[in-house]
Amino acid sequence: MNKTLPIFAAVAASLALAACTGGRSPIPRAAIDRALSSAPYAAQPSLVVAREVEFARAAREDGQWTAFRAFAANDAVIHGRGGPVPAGLVIAGLSDPPEPTQWSPRTVLMSCDGKLAVSRGRFLDPEGYVGTYVTVWSREDYDDEYHWVYDVGGRDDPQPSSEEAEESTIVVTAYDDIHGLVADCPRGGAEVPSAPFVAPPASGRAGEQTSPDGTLRWRWEHRADGTKYVRADYYTSGAWETVIEESLASPPR
Repeated sequence: MNKTLPIFAAVAASLALAACTGGRSPIPRAAIDRALSSAPYAAQPSLVVAREVEFARAAREDGQWTAFRAFAANDAVIHGRGGPVPAGLVIAGLSDPPEPTQWSPRTVLMSCDGKLAVSRGRFLDPEGYVGTYVTVWSREDYDDEYHWVYDVGGRDDPQPSSEEAEESTIVVTAYDDIHGLVADCPRGGAEVPSAPFVAPPASGRAGEQTSPDGTLRWRWEHRADGTKYVRADYYTSGAWETVIEESLASPPR
């Protein structure tokens, strides 16, 4: 059965207050951890939301690229204008900009075992452009923090009006604004059927990864026209369902 899990109240309060205080949550991470410790599932979208909150706050307080380096996995990649490249090569020597990009998740999709997650959300960059981002999060063990392994974003084209941008970009005021989904766990030793085959693009590059338990698959493509495509599917109610699918344009040079 499709499990839509609410984002717990501690995280909701943190997000709401962050929106009102410039993003600095007055609720310490320890309080969030205590609230989440009683959750009945190993896979908790709220943990990823809490991690996203910390990541965005670190970008504001410590610097954007400093935060990206601190929250990245060793093998993290950034999907840029020419395709995915090792994050270490891209951001190692970058200086933090005076004003960071701001962002907030809208959807969190997780594997049954909670070791792989995909978040999709909205961002506002320092130039005033709004857009959509997708980040893949991974952890080895249940006591580990999530680290991002893939990140991609693209500006809206066309850009929304200023009123639409203000209403729909990054402000999250309640947990109902964030959609948390967890894949079904196989029962009785049953095997999860493989995710449906996706034909590679006629020209360009592509890659994909499936969670260790086989319940979540995410895929990237870099198409010949420069479009950055990303998709995430999960196993639910006995079938595979696509939840996240984005075609993102590279910004102008």
